[in-house]
Amino acid sequence: MQRRKFIQNTALFGGLTLLDPMEIIAGINSGNNFPVVRVAKGKRNFESEVIEKTITEFQKNVKDKELAWLFNNCFPNTLDTTVTYAQKNGRPDTYVITGDIDAMWLRDSSAQVWPYMAFAGKDTKLKNLIAGVINRQTEYILKDPYANAFYGDPNKRGEWTSDHTDMKPGVHERKYEIDSLCYPIRLAYNYWKTTGDTSPFDENWVNAIKTTLKVFRDQQEKDGKNPYSFQRTTQFGTDTRALKGYGYPVKPVGLVCSAFRPSDDATVFSFLIPSNFFLVVSMKQAAEMLREIKKDNATAKELETLGAEVDMALKEHAIINHPKYGKIYAFEVDGFGNSLLMDDANVPSLLGLPYLDAVDVNDPVYQNTRNFVLSTDNPFFFKGTAAEGIGGPHVGMDMIWPMAITMRALTSTDENEIKECIKMLKATHGDTGFMHESFHKDDPKNFTRHWFAWANTLFGELLWDTYKKHPELLEV
Repeated sequence: MQRRKFIQNTALFGGLTLLDPMEIIAGINSGNNFPVVRVAKGKRNFESEVIEKTITEFQKNVKDKELAWLFNNCFPNTLDTTVTYAQKNGRPDTYVITGDIDAMWLRDSSAQVWPYMAFAGKDTKLKNLIAGVINRQTEYILKDPYANAFYGDPNKRGEWTSDHTDMKPGVHERKYEIDSLCYPIRLAYNYWKTTGDTSPFDENWVNAIKTTLKVFRDQQEKDGKNPYSFQRTTQFGTDTRALKGYGYPVKPVGLVCSAFRPSDDATVFSFLIPSNFFLVVSMKQAAEMLREIKKDNATAKELETLGAEVDMALKEHAIINHPKYGKIYAFEVDGFGNSLLMDDANVPSLLGLPYLDAVDVNDPVYQNTRNFVLSTDNPFFFKGTAAEGIGGPHVGMDMIWPMAITMRALTSTDENEIKECIKMLKATHGDTGFMHESFHKDDPKNFTRHWFAWANTLFGELLWDTYKKHPELLEV
């Protein structure tokens, strides 16, 4: 995702003028600690009765007024500002922008509506909204499975038309990432399990799964060839691929290449370990759906075979012996024995593997890895006077991502750690009432992206999850 610009004064949510961040800060300084920053009722892109009841319940029972205010602002932000719902050919159709970029990422759109999944069985409108996301994602994958982001207008050509790759009309960006194809499976699988509805899973959806399977097989590079390449004329080295767009070579060992990370930064070694773990889960989920819903045992078997092969390769190639932390998962490997040790804020990350059901939270290797990535031995873990947390190359050094602090809490079994994460998030919204892409470790008012719905909704998910399981931890 192209997030390079520091957007500190964006005051438009879905075309709706809201308070400028400086106005919010002025209101707080004048004594109005919790100014109204949410889009007014009746002007929101989408309204759900069950989500409003959830917000009311949280605000009624959580004594911390700032957290109650933040939950009201953040949890519904995807619905308030980023979704466009309609019927298309008699089926639900939902277009989801990320916030300040008018394009739909396969990853972000899945993650943005994910926290509402638990409520889909209680609200038909909400259920249809999520079904519409699945339908739109199917359409996009069939359009170009190597693209990560698309426009609502199928004929639009945007700012990255000049990228050196096979750009099609309607494609915003064509950065191939494993997780862009896994997130729609996660969304579809859990939609099916939650609602029992199989209407989104027609022949087009089956073809999208088969297309995904082909991409992953091709990206194992067993024949030494790769049908995908990408180059961009840019000042940012992480926005393009080396060696004429094909990246550094890999040794075919069963793992699947990912040209880019979930941050939309280019990988160094193409076997991106968190995404390969995610792939294993996705192949199992897709196989179950094909077998149970479509009675397609043959394709289900192919999906399971690929998942098992990648799982075996992870066991052989993803674990390295660290002199300080013991056995840990590498972030990237190349199959030749080289590895990159770090973690990135975007999910899938090494930190976030249990959140994606990819590893058990008590797995010793994961716990060792967690200790590593939450330390300054991880080159992208930053400690400052405002907070500590994981960032990444995408925005640069000393910039902590609220998403990573949220994920730390969501994957923690330590109540004190969860409480401290919530405390840090509460203290670093920069007096805006919303989460951001990143903020400087010493200055929360120095942040990127005032309007980033994934970070907002994910934070809302953490607050609601904590409220249901450990309400006492919200007294921060």
